[in-house]
Amino acid sequence: MADPKGFLNHGREVAKSRPVDVRLKDWNEVYVPGSLLPIISKQAGRCMDCGIPFCHNGCPLGNLIPEWNDFAYREDWTAASERLHATNNFPEFTGRLCPAPCESACVLGINQPAVTIKNVEVSIIDKAWETGDVAPQAPERLSGKTVAVIGSGPAGLAAAQQLTRAGHTVAVYERADRIGGLLRYGIPEFKMEKRHINRRIEQMRAEGTRFRTGIEIGRDLKATDLKKRYDAIVIAAGATTARDLPVPGRELKGVHQAMEYLPLANKVQEGDFVAPPISAEGKHVVVIGGGDTGADCVGTAHRQGAASVTQLEIMPRPGEERNPGQPWPTFPMLYKVTSAHEEGGERVYSVSTTHFEGDEDGNVQWLHLSEVEFIDGRLTPKPGTERKIPAQLVTLAMGFTGTDQDNGLVSQFGLDLDERGNVARDADFQTNVPGVYVAGDAGRGQSLIVWAIAEGRSAARGVDRFLTGASELPAPIRPTDRSLMV
Repeated sequence: MADPKGFLNHGREVAKSRPVDVRLKDWNEVYVPGSLLPIISKQAGRCMDCGIPFCHNGCPLGNLIPEWNDFAYREDWTAASERLHATNNFPEFTGRLCPAPCESACVLGINQPAVTIKNVEVSIIDKAWETGDVAPQAPERLSGKTVAVIGSGPAGLAAAQQLTRAGHTVAVYERADRIGGLLRYGIPEFKMEKRHINRRIEQMRAEGTRFRTGIEIGRDLKATDLKKRYDAIVIAAGATTARDLPVPGRELKGVHQAMEYLPLANKVQEGDFVAPPISAEGKHVVVIGGGDTGADCVGTAHRQGAASVTQLEIMPRPGEERNPGQPWPTFPMLYKVTSAHEEGGERVYSVSTTHFEGDEDGNVQWLHLSEVEFIDGRLTPKPGTERKIPAQLVTLAMGFTGTDQDNGLVSQFGLDLDERGNVARDADFQTNVPGVYVAGDAGRGQSLIVWAIAEGRSAARGVDRFLTGASELPAPIRPTDRSLMV
C-alpha cells in the first residue's frame, strides 16, 4: 500500500482549472498544465489498505489501482506506468474522459471523499510520455494472419493494438478523414487535445498497425469483399444512430444533431475550416439532453460566442448525495457541474419540447416546451406550464440507439441483432458469422470509454484464439458481465 496514514493526514485535492474568462478565449484543455504533479504523491498516498479493493470492480478494465497508486506515491513513475498499461491501452484517454466509476466504488468514499484515482492515472501517463516510458511494442514475430478492424474509436484502437502486438497484421478502416472516431470528432478539444490521439497513432504505426481512412465498409467497400481479404474482422463501428426528436418544426434550419455540430468545431481546430459551417456565434442556443454530449455542446457554444445557452433535460434534477437506491459501491446518478457548466448557461430539468417555431425563411427562432412530471410511472406534461424560449441554434444530444444499419454493413455481413438492436455476439465476442467479432458500442450499445477499451481488448483475445487456437492475451470480460456501476 501507499502511505498507511495518508487518508487521515491529507484531504482530497483535484486538478486546478484555468479561470473561465481565460479558457473561453481558446480551445486548450481547461486544466492548469502541471498543477497535478506537486500534489499527486500525497493524493496517491490516500489509497488505503482496504483489504478488498472495490475500485477493481468499479472499473470495467480491472485497473490495478492500488498498485499504481503505491508506485505514484513513491514517485516510481516507470513502474506505475507499467502497471497502468497492464490493463489499459490508453490511460491518457480514460484519465481525461472517464466519469470514474472506480472513485464511486472507492472504499474510502464510504465516509470520506474518495481517492482522486482519475487524477493519479492521468499524472502517471503524462509523466510516462514525458520521460519516454511509452514506446512501441512491436511483435517479435508475425503470425501470417490478417485482421481488419472496422472503426477507430477506443474499442477499435484497443483491439487493433492488442492484435498487432500478438503478431497479426492489422488494418484499421475508418470512414472519417482522420483516425479516432468519437475521440477525434465527438470530444471537444477543451476536454482532450487531439495531440494525445496523434502520438498513440504514431506508436501503433511503429508497432505495425495500418490505418485506412475515408473508407466506409458497406458503401465504399463491401463487407463481403472485406471478409474475403482478411482472416478475421472486428466490428467496432460504434452506436452512431442518434436518437431524434420527432416534433413539429424538426425540419427547420438550425436544428441539428449534436454529432453534426461538434465535429465541425473540431475540424476548425484541425485547420479544415477557418470558421465552422454551423456556429453558435451571437445566437440563442438550446441543447436538448443533459448528458456529457450535451455538456460538450454547451462548452463549444460558449467558445463560439453564443448570446445565451440553455440546456434542457426531461428527467428531474439528480440529487447531490447518493439516494438509498444507489448505495456504495454502485455508480450513483448525481448532480454534477462539468467545466462547461462552470462557464455559464442555464440548466432546466423536468421539461419536454413540444415543437419548434421558425421565421418566414424557415430558420428556427423559438422552442416551445412544457414541464413534465411522473404519473403512474410515465412522464406526463403538466397543464398550464407551456412556454417558449428563444432558440436560433438547437442541438439534439439525447443519446444513440444503435449501430448504423443504413450503410449495408449489418446486412452485407448477415449479422444477427439482439433485442436492443445491437450486433449480437457470444461469450468470445464473435457474431453469428464465423471470424467476425464485435466490440464496443456496436455490440454493447452506447456506453463509456472504459467499456469500449475493455471490450476491444476482450474481442482481440477472442480473435487471437480463433486464429491460433490459443491466446496469451488477457482473459476477456464476458458480454453479460456488468460492473457495479451499471
